[in-house]
Amino acid sequence: MGAYILRRLLIAIPSLLGISLILFVVLALAPGDPFGELAANPNVPPEVRAALRVKFGLDDPIMTRYLRWLMAMLQGDWGFSFASRVNVDQLILQRLPTTLFVVGSSQVLALLVAIPVGLYAARRPYSLADQVANTLAFIGFSLPTFFTGLLFILLFSIKLGWLPFVYQADLPGSGFAWAWANIRQAIMPVAVLGFFQAASYTRYVRASALDVARLDYVTTARAKGLTEGTVTRRHIARNALIPVVTLVALQIPAVFGGAIVTEQIFRIPGIGSLLIDAMLANDTPVVMAVTFVFAGLVILFNLVADLLYGWLDPRIALR
Repeated sequence: MGAYILRRLLIAIPSLLGISLILFVVLALAPGDPFGELAANPNVPPEVRAALRVKFGLDDPIMTRYLRWLMAMLQGDWGFSFASRVNVDQLILQRLPTTLFVVGSSQVLALLVAIPVGLYAARRPYSLADQVANTLAFIGFSLPTFFTGLLFILLFSIKLGWLPFVYQADLPGSGFAWAWANIRQAIMPVAVLGFFQAASYTRYVRASALDVARLDYVTTARAKGLTEGTVTRRHIARNALIPVVTLVALQIPAVFGGAIVTEQIFRIPGIGSLLIDAMLANDTPVVMAVTFVFAGLVILFNLVADLLYGWLDPRIALR
């Protein structure tokens, strides 16, 4: 397995280089100037603006700037934020844990809901429970996260007053009270993302379980006298989850996209809100670094999905 992981990481290097080149060229050709505010400020002399552009190499050719950025990034220097006046890696390290916590918790919630509901619906196809599950899945998948987020705020924050709708990453205090406060403020954003993904996953789990349930070895297991619950747990669920793992890995970009919207709604100081603020301020180094981190996370989760294939189905060899 070690050789397989190493080979996949080596294959990922050209992908990351290609992604970084495309992102850099698109951002370089996009309208806007990170020093646009300085140009409109009469208190900043023209020679100061020119010196800053020379210092950061903004007037150099695109490929020269890209190679300079790539060499600096490989050495651990991800650039300097024009808007925040701090290093880009510090900004990302401050924001990334919050986003990973919200996105990771939402994915766990989505799987905890989708797997049992999808398997239960597949055990009783076209029954009342199956129809209810399908209806709720269609409704959940049809409602965008910004709509359900606003509904949650109106109901649980404004109407009932149960949960805070502004997320604070630096809550004061410690102990159980501090942990409970963090859980309370994370309930709504995690639920919004989790239920949206669960609606999609439930449909795939049900369809995959129905396909596996028709296979010969499942019929043989039933003929041996095994209970339906045992057949579902030991023979259907494990193989039915293989396409679901693929779906989860491919949905990671969409999850981060939804997280960007959710972070704006609940004022979560995560990497998504950092990306929006950087785009509004034409802070190119931050935009470049954040999108590159997103690309790296997508490749990482695809590698995790490949490793899970071998665990779910021993017939799949990791070579």
